[in-house]
Amino acid sequence: MSSPAATSLSDGRAAVRSITMPDSLRKLIRLLLGLAIAAVIWEGAVLLFGIRPYYLPRLSAILMAMAATPRAYVDGFLRTLAETLIGFASGGAFGVLMGVVFFRVRALREMVFPIFVVSQTIPVIAFGALVVLWFGNTLLAKAIIAFYLTFFPVTVNTLLGLETVDLRQVDLMRSFGASNGQLLLRLQLPTALPQIFVALRLAASLSLVGAIVGEWFGDTTGLGVLLLQAMFTENVVAIWGALLASALLGTGFYAVVAAVERRLVFWNAEQ
Repeated sequence: MSSPAATSLSDGRAAVRSITMPDSLRKLIRLLLGLAIAAVIWEGAVLLFGIRPYYLPRLSAILMAMAATPRAYVDGFLRTLAETLIGFASGGAFGVLMGVVFFRVRALREMVFPIFVVSQTIPVIAFGALVVLWFGNTLLAKAIIAFYLTFFPVTVNTLLGLETVDLRQVDLMRSFGASNGQLLLRLQLPTALPQIFVALRLAASLSLVGAIVGEWFGDTTGLGVLLLQAMFTENVVAIWGALLASALLGTGFYAVVAAVERRLVFWNAEQ
């Protein structure tokens, strides 16, 4: 029979556990705290060391400049986000598909994969000029440039991941009558998922780079347009504003991909 003091102590511990913050909320608070500390250091360093605005403006000045023209940044953010998402999704899907095809058909891999490798030696600026010439200054053209930077790492990592599958597991599933499709969906792709997501996290950044570079060839909306306009007018504050908006988009996109990875590849996170 437990004493009243022990019962009270256990009730107190249960109450503490019930009000403990979730891990996601704790991480969010740490992130916001880190950003606040970085902002204070930035602002304080500029004032303390007398850094000229031409090299590094105060963060408050950048944020006020962005707040003065919010529509331009919101429209640019959304346009670049759309280009990035389309390029990322199509490039990721195409990369996984080609990785599976190359894994299944070795002859096709030997014929086509070298062409993929050669395609990646073409500078994105040169490829972007050709794409814009073909499709004009459209959202599709920018998405194609993002696709160009995305599909290759996903293809390579999908192929690498599929080749790590244990052949004994394949033989075991075949002994139970598993078809090629069942092998792919239930064993091979799940085994390759950690490798695939390594490439997808990289592609999240590359697709944004492709979208912004594509906007440099001529457009009216987008973060790349804001950056180019600021460079032409030598508006350092506006350059930093475009950089901050791009960093926000890139970081947020990367975080979403990483969150999806934690959900789908939960066994990898537990190791």
